[in-house]
Amino acid sequence: MSQKKINIVIAGATGYVGLDLVYYLSKHPKVNISYLCAQKNLGKNIRYFDKRIKKKLPKISNLKNVNWSSIDLLFLSLPNGEAQKIIKNLYKFKHLKFIDLSADFRIENSNKYKMWYSKNHNAKSLITESIYSIPELTKDRIKKFRIIANPGCYPTSIQLVLIPLLKKSLIKTDNITIDSKSGYSGAGKSFKTRFTHKNFYESIFAYSVQKHRHMSELDQELKKYSKNKIKYTFNPHLLPTFRGILSSVYIELNKKINLNRIHSELTKFHFKNKFVHIKKINTPMGNGNVLNTNNCEISVCGSRYNNKVVIFSAIDNLVKGASGQAIQNMNIAYNFKESLGLK
Repeated sequence: MSQKKINIVIAGATGYVGLDLVYYLSKHPKVNISYLCAQKNLGKNIRYFDKRIKKKLPKISNLKNVNWSSIDLLFLSLPNGEAQKIIKNLYKFKHLKFIDLSADFRIENSNKYKMWYSKNHNAKSLITESIYSIPELTKDRIKKFRIIANPGCYPTSIQLVLIPLLKKSLIKTDNITIDSKSGYSGAGKSFKTRFTHKNFYESIFAYSVQKHRHMSELDQELKKYSKNKIKYTFNPHLLPTFRGILSSVYIELNKKINLNRIHSELTKFHFKNKFVHIKKINTPMGNGNVLNTNNCEISVCGSRYNNKVVIFSAIDNLVKGASGQAIQNMNIAYNFKESLGLK
């Protein structure tokens, strides 16, 4: 494990994800938080926004004030479209690495990025310099890149289930159904303007049925692991809870494949992945155990039909779906213990 401490900057420090980043990184033994940056509330103490943060940290400042020659890593927890501009301007600092928690470097094709996010990509030449990184799938390659694209929360919960099965061609790929439910923090602090349905805090709300932005990630990544064309239905729902995701993945098995084989394959694939826990077959499961952790719990369950299985996957959308996964990526990139700062 590397002995050197690294100096970091967190841009977007006062958002939901940004605050979780500050909270975990303030306790990380190999990290020195040099700057906390935001557009508003300049000069304020970060504890004004999150009382969990006990360590004395720099007051909120503008990104323009950063001395980049002394910084090793920039975390960007910003609205889509902003990180690409900042990274483009700062990429000249060859010692500097970036972990982007927006969608700016998740999509490998700039035309598809524009199609899904309705924005032109302003750093097209840097897309090939980045890696889309769920650490459990990319550990061996992270260190080669200066730009790490942190995946979306829904796609993280889904890919940890599907990719091991697609790699082994265990399931039919023409009719996968994914039902995901998330706490409202996934929409950011502007959730009240994005979701205006009645009885917000007492109801469940289905949205973006035909075209949710995270489908662009799933389209891109899932096809890398399958010889056959993948057809899936993805329905996201908003829950009246602050954090957490539960994804229910409905699959049909290929011939001669049974429930035990699916469970065995997932167990084997994730055996060395500290943060992924495979439950016993047919374990009823929610997301309560994973809240405020970087863990993913997975339960493989049979249905009334032998060739159909439902797999539940639970994560905390703000931690394993965002800040915790970003820190996990950082730990690998800098030769720290993968779980450091995430216990």
